[in-house]
Amino acid sequence: MSRSITVLTRRADFVAANRGLRVARPGFVLLSRPNGGHGIRYGITVTKKIGNAVVRNRMKRRFRELLRAALPAGGLPDHDHVLIGRDGGVERDFTLLGAELAVALERAAAGKGDPPRKPRAARR
Repeated sequence: MSRSITVLTRRADFVAANRGLRVARPGFVLLSRPNGGHGIRYGITVTKKIGNAVVRNRMKRRFRELLRAALPAGGLPDHDHVLIGRDGGVERDFTLLGAELAVALERAAAGKGDPPRKPRAARR
């Protein structure tokens, strides 16, 4: 590992990660993208579609703990990792989420992402 694990705070980093590799799981979507030598960084996003503030914050706390445990060993070096919460992710078992995150990190390391999404205008 080249540097310590840091948190993404700038919107531009989240937008850039959206152009990277995408691995979808039932509780979340993992985005990963090379960051040009800034070490392992992570960010968490949960939209208002998920629930009220209490539910979203609980989901973010759970994701934060999962990432702190998984990224030192399974994170891609010099990559940004962004977890996007999905509906039902807060009710999923914590150990199951951890196993799903490990599988998602392995797929990202192997370069086996899901097919790219269609451009926003063409999704209608």
